[in-house]
Amino acid sequence: MTSSAITASGLRKAYKDKVVLDGIDLDVPTGTIFSLLGPNGAGKTTTVNVLTTLMKADGGTIRVAGHDVATETKAVRAAIGVTGQFAAVDELLTGRENLQLIADLKRIRPAESKQIVADLLERFDLTESAEKLSSTYSGGMRRKLDLAMTLVGRPSIIFLDEPTTGLDPRSRRTMWEIIRQLVADGVTIFLTTQYLDEADRLADRIAVLDGGRIVAQGTPAELKRQIPGSHVRLRFASDLDLETAATILTGATRDAEDDLVLRAPSDGSAKSVRDLLTHLDNHNLDVEEFSVHTPDLDDVFLALTGKTSTTDTTDTTSTTDPKVSA
Repeated sequence: MTSSAITASGLRKAYKDKVVLDGIDLDVPTGTIFSLLGPNGAGKTTTVNVLTTLMKADGGTIRVAGHDVATETKAVRAAIGVTGQFAAVDELLTGRENLQLIADLKRIRPAESKQIVADLLERFDLTESAEKLSSTYSGGMRRKLDLAMTLVGRPSIIFLDEPTTGLDPRSRRTMWEIIRQLVADGVTIFLTTQYLDEADRLADRIAVLDGGRIVAQGTPAELKRQIPGSHVRLRFASDLDLETAATILTGATRDAEDDLVLRAPSDGSAKSVRDLLTHLDNHNLDVEEFSVHTPDLDDVFLALTGKTSTTDTTDTTSTTDPKVSA
Protein backbone atom coordinates (compact mmCIF):
# COMPACT_ATOMS: atom_id res chain seq x y z
CA MET A 1 0.00 0.00 0.00
CA THR A 2 1.24 3.47 -0.90
CA SER A 3 1.00 6.53 1.34
CA SER A 4 -2.20 7.45 -0.53
CA ALA A 5 -5.08 4.99 -0.36
CA ILE A 6 -7.11 6.85 -2.97
CA THR A 7 -6.00 9.35 -5.61
CA ALA A 8 -7.99 10.94 -8.39
CA SER A 9 -6.78 13.47 -10.91
CA GLY A 10 -9.07 15.23 -13.35
CA LEU A 11 -11.98 12.88 -12.64
CA ARG A 12 -14.80 13.60 -15.07
CA LYS A 13 -18.23 12.08 -15.56
CA ALA A 14 -21.23 13.24 -17.58
CA TYR A 15 -24.66 11.86 -18.40
CA LYS A 16 -25.37 12.97 -21.96
CA ASP A 17 -25.08 16.77 -21.78
CA LYS A 18 -25.14 16.98 -17.97
CA VAL A 19 -21.67 17.22 -16.42
CA VAL A 20 -21.74 15.58 -12.98
CA LEU A 21 -18.01 15.57 -12.17
CA ASP A 22 -15.99 18.33 -13.74
CA GLY A 23 -12.34 17.38 -13.28
CA ILE A 24 -12.05 16.76 -9.53
CA ASP A 25 -8.82 15.90 -7.73
CA LEU A 26 -8.66 13.83 -4.53
CA ASP A 27 -5.88 12.48 -2.35
CA VAL A 28 -6.83 10.32 0.63
CA PRO A 29 -3.89 9.30 2.85
CA THR A 30 -3.75 5.70 4.04
CA GLY A 31 -5.17 5.06 7.52
CA THR A 32 -7.28 8.24 7.70
CA ILE A 33 -10.93 9.23 7.57
CA PHE A 34 -11.83 11.32 4.53
CA SER A 35 -15.29 12.84 4.29
CA LEU A 36 -16.95 14.04 1.09
CA LEU A 37 -19.70 16.59 1.67
CA GLY A 38 -22.03 18.31 -0.75
CA PRO A 39 -25.66 19.17 -1.45
CA ASN A 40 -28.09 17.03 -3.40
CA GLY A 41 -26.87 16.44 -6.95
CA ALA A 42 -23.33 17.59 -6.21
CA GLY A 43 -21.84 14.34 -7.50
CA LYS A 44 -20.93 12.50 -4.29
CA THR A 45 -22.59 9.20 -5.11
CA THR A 46 -21.21 9.32 -8.64
CA THR A 47 -17.75 9.84 -7.17
CA VAL A 48 -18.15 6.82 -4.90
CA ASN A 49 -19.52 4.71 -7.75
CA VAL A 50 -16.48 5.51 -9.88
CA LEU A 51 -13.99 4.92 -7.08
CA THR A 52 -15.58 1.56 -6.25
CA THR A 53 -15.59 0.37 -9.91
CA LEU A 54 -19.39 0.46 -10.17
CA MET A 55 -19.21 3.12 -12.86
CA LYS A 56 -16.64 4.10 -15.47
CA ALA A 57 -15.28 7.63 -15.54
CA ASP A 58 -15.25 9.64 -18.76
CA GLY A 59 -11.83 11.03 -18.00
CA GLY A 60 -9.10 11.32 -15.42
CA THR A 61 -6.77 8.98 -13.56
CA ILE A 62 -7.99 7.11 -10.48
CA ARG A 63 -6.01 4.76 -8.27
CA VAL A 64 -7.45 2.92 -5.28
CA ALA A 65 -5.18 0.86 -3.02
CA GLY A 66 -2.42 1.48 -5.55
CA HIS A 67 -4.42 -0.03 -8.43
CA ASP A 68 -5.80 1.68 -11.52
CA VAL A 69 -9.59 1.61 -11.31
CA ALA A 70 -10.01 1.30 -15.08
CA THR A 71 -7.50 -1.49 -15.76
CA GLU A 72 -7.18 -3.32 -12.44
CA THR A 73 -10.82 -3.62 -11.44
CA LYS A 74 -10.53 -7.00 -9.69
CA ALA A 75 -7.56 -5.86 -7.59
CA VAL A 76 -9.46 -2.74 -6.52
CA ARG A 77 -12.55 -4.74 -5.56
CA ALA A 78 -10.45 -7.18 -3.56
CA ALA A 79 -9.04 -4.29 -1.51
CA ILE A 80 -12.24 -2.38 -0.74
CA GLY A 81 -15.49 -2.76 1.14
CA VAL A 82 -18.65 -0.72 0.60
CA THR A 83 -21.43 -0.13 3.11
CA GLY A 84 -24.41 1.61 1.54
CA GLN A 85 -26.92 3.97 3.08
CA PHE A 86 -29.36 1.15 3.79
CA ALA A 87 -28.30 -1.99 5.63
CA ALA A 88 -27.86 -4.81 3.08
CA VAL A 89 -28.68 -7.71 5.38
CA ASP A 90 -30.83 -10.73 4.56
CA GLU A 91 -33.72 -10.64 7.02
CA LEU A 92 -34.44 -14.36 6.49
CA LEU A 93 -31.01 -15.23 7.91
CA THR A 94 -29.56 -14.90 11.39
CA GLY A 95 -26.69 -12.56 12.11
CA ARG A 96 -24.22 -15.44 11.98
CA GLU A 97 -25.70 -16.76 8.74
CA ASN A 98 -25.43 -13.34 7.08
CA LEU A 99 -21.73 -13.22 7.88
CA GLN A 100 -21.18 -16.82 6.85
CA LEU A 101 -22.95 -16.19 3.54
CA ILE A 102 -20.48 -13.45 2.66
CA ALA A 103 -17.56 -15.65 3.69
CA ASP A 104 -18.85 -18.46 1.45
CA LEU A 105 -19.37 -16.13 -1.49
CA LYS A 106 -15.82 -14.89 -1.07
CA ARG A 107 -14.67 -18.53 -1.05
CA ILE A 108 -12.93 -18.31 2.29
CA ARG A 109 -11.89 -21.71 3.64
CA PRO A 110 -14.42 -23.14 6.15
CA ALA A 111 -12.08 -23.21 9.15
CA GLU A 112 -10.88 -19.67 8.51
CA SER A 113 -14.35 -18.31 7.78
CA LYS A 114 -15.73 -19.75 11.02
CA GLN A 115 -13.08 -17.90 13.00
CA ILE A 116 -13.62 -14.68 11.04
CA VAL A 117 -17.37 -14.81 11.69
CA ALA A 118 -16.87 -15.46 15.40
CA ASP A 119 -14.36 -12.61 15.69
CA LEU A 120 -16.65 -10.15 13.92
CA LEU A 121 -19.65 -11.08 16.04
CA GLU A 122 -17.60 -10.44 19.16
CA ARG A 123 -16.04 -7.24 17.82
CA PHE A 124 -19.44 -5.73 17.03
CA ASP A 125 -21.06 -7.00 20.24
CA LEU A 126 -23.46 -9.25 18.31
CA THR A 127 -22.53 -12.63 19.80
CA GLU A 128 -25.62 -12.88 22.00
CA SER A 129 -27.85 -12.08 19.02
CA ALA A 130 -25.93 -14.21 16.52
CA GLU A 131 -28.61 -16.91 16.27
CA LYS A 132 -31.54 -14.50 15.99
CA LEU A 133 -33.04 -13.50 12.66
CA SER A 134 -31.65 -10.16 11.52
CA SER A 135 -35.26 -9.02 10.97
CA THR A 136 -35.51 -8.78 14.77
CA TYR A 137 -32.47 -6.50 15.07
CA SER A 138 -32.73 -2.85 15.98
CA GLY A 139 -31.56 -0.22 13.51
CA GLY A 140 -28.22 0.13 15.27
CA MET A 141 -27.67 -3.65 15.32
CA ARG A 142 -28.50 -3.91 11.62
CA ARG A 143 -25.97 -1.20 10.79
CA LYS A 144 -23.33 -2.96 12.87
CA LEU A 145 -24.07 -6.26 11.15
CA ASP A 146 -23.94 -4.56 7.76
CA LEU A 147 -20.49 -3.12 8.51
CA ALA A 148 -19.34 -6.46 9.93
CA MET A 149 -20.36 -8.11 6.66
CA THR A 150 -18.24 -5.57 4.80
CA LEU A 151 -15.24 -6.56 6.93
CA VAL A 152 -15.45 -10.29 6.16
CA GLY A 153 -13.00 -9.85 3.31
CA ARG A 154 -10.68 -7.72 5.46
CA PRO A 155 -10.67 -4.69 3.15
CA SER A 156 -7.99 -2.05 3.55
CA ILE A 157 -10.33 0.72 2.33
CA ILE A 158 -13.99 1.07 3.31
CA PHE A 159 -16.52 3.37 1.68
CA LEU A 160 -19.26 4.34 4.12
CA ASP A 161 -22.36 5.99 2.66
CA GLU A 162 -24.45 7.65 5.38
CA PRO A 163 -23.46 5.06 8.03
CA THR A 164 -25.56 6.52 10.86
CA THR A 165 -28.71 7.64 9.06
CA GLY A 166 -31.75 6.93 11.22
CA LEU A 167 -29.78 5.83 14.26
CA ASP A 168 -30.44 7.12 17.77
CA PRO A 169 -27.68 9.15 19.48
CA ARG A 170 -26.32 6.16 21.43
CA SER A 171 -26.11 3.99 18.31
CA ARG A 172 -24.46 6.82 16.38
CA ARG A 173 -21.73 7.12 19.00
CA THR A 174 -21.24 3.36 18.97
CA MET A 175 -20.77 3.46 15.20
CA TRP A 176 -18.32 6.37 15.53
CA GLU A 177 -16.25 4.36 17.97
CA ILE A 178 -16.22 1.38 15.61
CA ILE A 179 -15.07 3.62 12.76
CA ARG A 180 -12.27 5.05 14.92
CA GLN A 181 -11.16 1.54 15.88
CA LEU A 182 -11.01 0.54 12.22
CA VAL A 183 -8.76 3.50 11.43
CA ALA A 184 -6.58 2.69 14.44
CA ASP A 185 -6.10 -0.74 12.84
CA GLY A 186 -4.87 0.92 9.64
CA VAL A 187 -8.08 0.89 7.60
CA THR A 188 -8.85 3.91 5.40
CA ILE A 189 -12.41 5.28 5.56
CA PHE A 190 -14.09 7.23 2.77
CA LEU A 191 -17.19 8.74 4.38
CA THR A 192 -20.21 10.49 2.96
CA THR A 193 -22.64 11.84 5.51
CA GLN A 194 -25.51 14.28 5.83
CA TYR A 195 -24.56 15.00 9.44
CA LEU A 196 -21.95 17.76 9.46
CA ASP A 197 -21.22 17.20 13.14
CA GLU A 198 -20.32 13.62 12.22
CA ALA A 199 -17.78 14.79 9.64
CA ASP A 200 -16.46 17.33 12.14
CA ARG A 201 -15.92 14.68 14.82
CA LEU A 202 -14.55 11.91 12.62
CA ALA A 203 -12.83 13.24 9.53
CA ASP A 204 -9.13 13.98 9.28
CA ARG A 205 -9.82 15.80 6.02
CA ILE A 206 -12.97 17.01 4.30
CA ALA A 207 -13.71 17.88 0.69
CA VAL A 208 -16.77 19.93 -0.23
CA LEU A 209 -18.22 19.03 -3.61
CA ASP A 210 -20.61 21.40 -5.37
CA GLY A 211 -21.70 21.50 -8.97
CA GLY A 212 -19.31 18.70 -9.86
CA ARG A 213 -16.25 20.52 -8.55
CA ILE A 214 -14.29 20.48 -5.31
CA VAL A 215 -14.84 23.95 -3.88
CA ALA A 216 -12.76 23.43 -0.73
CA GLN A 217 -10.55 20.83 0.95
CA GLY A 218 -8.79 20.69 4.30
CA THR A 219 -9.12 19.67 7.91
CA PRO A 220 -12.35 20.68 9.65
CA ALA A 221 -10.45 23.45 11.46
CA GLU A 222 -8.92 24.76 8.23
CA LEU A 223 -12.30 24.91 6.52
CA LYS A 224 -13.86 26.78 9.43
CA ARG A 225 -11.07 29.37 9.37
CA GLN A 226 -11.87 30.15 5.74
CA ILE A 227 -15.26 31.54 6.69
CA PRO A 228 -15.54 35.11 8.07
CA GLY A 229 -16.90 35.48 11.56
CA SER A 230 -14.14 33.98 13.70
CA HIS A 231 -13.46 36.08 16.77
CA VAL A 232 -12.10 36.01 20.28
CA ARG A 233 -14.54 36.93 23.02
CA LEU A 234 -12.69 38.95 25.67
CA ARG A 235 -14.15 39.83 29.05
CA PHE A 236 -12.58 42.65 31.05
CA ALA A 237 -12.83 43.60 34.71
CA SER A 238 -13.85 47.18 34.06
CA ASP A 239 -15.41 49.38 31.42
CA LEU A 240 -12.20 51.44 31.32
CA ASP A 241 -10.13 48.40 30.36
CA LEU A 242 -12.67 47.52 27.70
CA GLU A 243 -12.63 51.03 26.25
CA THR A 244 -8.83 51.01 26.14
CA ALA A 245 -8.78 47.61 24.47
CA ALA A 246 -11.32 48.78 21.89
CA THR A 247 -8.99 51.59 20.83
CA ILE A 248 -5.98 49.34 20.27
CA LEU A 249 -7.68 46.31 18.69
CA THR A 250 -8.58 46.97 15.07
CA GLY A 251 -12.10 45.90 14.21
CA ALA A 252 -13.08 45.03 17.78
CA THR A 253 -16.73 45.52 18.70
CA ARG A 254 -18.74 45.46 21.89
CA ASP A 255 -20.81 42.39 22.67
CA ALA A 256 -24.53 43.14 22.46
CA GLU A 257 -25.34 41.04 25.54
CA ASP A 258 -22.50 41.91 27.95
CA ASP A 259 -21.15 45.44 28.50
CA LEU A 260 -17.76 44.12 29.63
CA VAL A 261 -17.18 41.87 26.63
CA LEU A 262 -15.34 42.76 23.46
CA ARG A 263 -15.31 40.75 20.25
CA ALA A 264 -11.95 40.88 18.48
CA PRO A 265 -11.54 39.52 14.93
CA SER A 266 -9.27 36.46 14.79
CA ASP A 267 -8.76 33.44 12.57
CA GLY A 268 -8.95 31.28 15.70
CA SER A 269 -5.44 29.87 15.35
CA ALA A 270 -3.21 29.46 18.41
CA LYS A 271 -0.74 32.03 17.06
CA SER A 272 -3.45 34.58 16.40
CA VAL A 273 -4.88 34.24 19.91
CA ARG A 274 -1.42 34.32 21.50
CA ASP A 275 -0.48 37.49 19.60
CA LEU A 276 -3.76 39.11 20.62
CA LEU A 277 -3.27 38.39 24.32
CA THR A 278 0.36 39.49 24.17
CA HIS A 279 -0.71 42.76 22.55
CA LEU A 280 -3.15 43.41 25.40
CA ASP A 281 -0.56 42.45 27.99
CA ASN A 282 1.90 44.94 26.49
CA HIS A 283 -0.68 47.63 27.24
CA ASN A 284 -1.15 46.35 30.82
CA LEU A 285 -4.66 45.17 30.11
CA ASP A 286 -5.81 42.07 31.99
CA VAL A 287 -8.39 39.78 30.45
CA GLU A 288 -10.59 38.03 32.98
CA GLU A 289 -11.94 35.48 30.50
CA PHE A 290 -11.54 34.70 26.83
CA SER A 291 -12.98 32.17 24.42
CA VAL A 292 -12.47 31.51 20.74
CA HIS A 293 -15.54 31.39 18.51
CA THR A 294 -15.30 30.04 14.97
CA PRO A 295 -17.92 29.14 12.37
CA ASP A 296 -19.04 25.52 12.44
CA LEU A 297 -19.31 23.22 9.42
CA ASP A 298 -22.90 24.32 8.86
CA ASP A 299 -21.60 27.83 8.24
CA VAL A 300 -18.88 26.45 5.97
CA PHE A 301 -21.39 24.36 4.02
CA LEU A 302 -23.76 27.28 3.54
CA ALA A 303 -21.01 29.71 2.54
CA LEU A 304 -19.42 27.33 0.02
CA THR A 305 -22.53 25.81 -1.54
CA GLY A 306 -25.24 28.38 -0.89
CA LYS A 307 -27.38 25.63 0.63
CA THR A 308 -28.16 24.60 4.20
CA SER A 309 -26.86 21.36 5.69
CA THR A 310 -30.40 20.02 5.98
CA THR A 311 -30.41 19.48 2.23
CA ASP A 312 -30.43 15.77 1.38
CA THR A 313 -26.87 14.97 0.41
CA THR A 314 -27.45 11.89 -1.71
CA ASP A 315 -27.15 12.01 -5.49
CA THR A 316 -29.83 11.03 -7.93
CA THR A 317 -27.67 8.07 -8.95
CA SER A 318 -28.21 5.00 -6.79
CA THR A 319 -25.43 3.02 -5.21
CA THR A 320 -25.25 -0.75 -5.32
CA ASP A 321 -23.72 -2.43 -2.29
CA PRO A 322 -20.99 -4.65 -3.81
CA LYS A 323 -20.10 -6.70 -0.75
CA VAL A 324 -19.77 -9.87 -2.76
CA SER A 325 -18.67 -8.48 -6.12
CA ALA A 326 -14.93 -8.92 -5.64
